[in-house]
Amino acid sequence: MNLADRLKQYQNYVPTQIRPEINGRLTRVVGLTLEAVGCPMTLGERCLIEVRGGRMVEAEVVGFAEERIYLMPMAAVEGLQPGARVRPMSGVGRIGVGQKLLGRVLNGAGEPLDGRGPIEADHHVDLFGEPINPLHRAPIRQKLDVGIRAINALLSVGIGQRLGLFAGSGVGKSMLLGMMTRFTTADITVVGLVGERGREVKEFIEDILGDEGLSRSVVIASPADDSPLMRLRAAVLTTRIAEYYRDQGKNVLLLMDSLTRYAQAQREIALSVGEPPATKGYPPSVFAKLPQLVERAGNGKPGGGSITAFYTVLTEGDDQQDPIADAARAILDGHIVLNRRLAEEGHYPAIDIEASISRVMPQVTKPDHFQQAQRFKQLYARYQQTRDLISVGAYVPGSDKETDYAIERFPHMRKYLQQGLHESASLDDCISGLARLFEPVKPADKQTPQAPQPTRG
Repeated sequence: MNLADRLKQYQNYVPTQIRPEINGRLTRVVGLTLEAVGCPMTLGERCLIEVRGGRMVEAEVVGFAEERIYLMPMAAVEGLQPGARVRPMSGVGRIGVGQKLLGRVLNGAGEPLDGRGPIEADHHVDLFGEPINPLHRAPIRQKLDVGIRAINALLSVGIGQRLGLFAGSGVGKSMLLGMMTRFTTADITVVGLVGERGREVKEFIEDILGDEGLSRSVVIASPADDSPLMRLRAAVLTTRIAEYYRDQGKNVLLLMDSLTRYAQAQREIALSVGEPPATKGYPPSVFAKLPQLVERAGNGKPGGGSITAFYTVLTEGDDQQDPIADAARAILDGHIVLNRRLAEEGHYPAIDIEASISRVMPQVTKPDHFQQAQRFKQLYARYQQTRDLISVGAYVPGSDKETDYAIERFPHMRKYLQQGLHESASLDDCISGLARLFEPVKPADKQTPQAPQPTRG
């Protein structure tokens, strides 16, 4: 067989269309944004940038203008030079998932931070999962025990609900998240620490979460010194891992600290590519990204798993009208507000019962429990309305029967709302304790003197 016949024999094994690898080059660096030309890439695709020393740095396409594309690096970049080669990456971002993720600490790229070796994944899934048709989701009908007395009894959480934890800095939101992680009855907990101080990451894992909480949790940490793109990726990765466990039929508790840092990371990226600010410095894309992230949590299909999510929202200067806080209230199923005055008084957890609400509580509680919770809030609000008069001695007992009763029961209500850091409160105990708060106080039995008995002689 001659050479021509042999080449013809292998012709069927040779691809007919060979796609050449097209590399671009770096032309400009402005702040956090890199500009490149010559790369036929789409929005959201990833690429590798060659820096000095032959190292490759991963970046993502965040915008374009005519033939220029705007890139955002995943990490801090050193050694960039004009004309550096930009090589597109084939395929979409995939992450490793599985049961062996439990007890591990990852960064925003899915790489281990705990020094316990590489991740042993059972499956690999796309970073961005398919959204669930809202008509195919199971309704919220069952309660979730989070182990916090004030929440279980007065702000009952439904399996698949999404709530916001609104607090200023240093009011105790991380402590509350750690308590829920240790005490919850959910099958698996996924914790996302997005944009927090690096010191707090280690303290949260060792001191607040503890070995017990970490053993059935997955922690994704992206501290404040990470790039904005890494912080965004950490929030998306946290949600995607929770979605995987939900698809396996598990009831997942998703805790993300914080939603505000996620919005700030998106603001940095949007401003760097030239998007104009709209509301207090936040571009419109920020308010479009928030529901895209939050709507991925919730119940799956009937008979499947669920994601019950708590998103902390940092209210700067304790301003509840912050644009991110206002937007979060509109897309979440309730909000829990932590009050700085209560924290300063040593009242923990510092939950402001009057300013907090759970929108699905009527659907997941029995009528008598719901009425007792409403009664508690009414008496608590009545006392707070006359608090100043009581403190200066201007209130005259007997002026109002309802206020007198609120004053009488307030010490018991205040004690009921307080809970130690290592004290767990089951759902049944919370409900029975709430009912006992309003039981009528029985007066002490009076001892009536008996007449002396005549003696027989």
